[in-house]
Amino acid sequence: GMRLALSDDGLTSVKVFNLMGQEIETIHEGFMNAGYHQINWNAENVPSGVYLVMLQTRTSVLSKKILYLK
Repeated sequence: GMRLALSDDGLTSVKVFNLMGQEIETIHEGFMNAGYHQINWNAENVPSGVYLVMLQTRTSVLSKKILYLK
């Protein structure tokens, strides 16, 4: 899983994209409280490779590259 730190309460989306910019999956969409969260992505249906996890809040967008190996 991934650890997220949110500075504010609010609507949050966490999405996974491939390197061509196509959305693979929405992991979370909805309200989250400020603080630390553990996010789990069930990636069984995707090939090994590099993916971008994008966290979007009311005030910021964060992206993180992850390497997924089966």
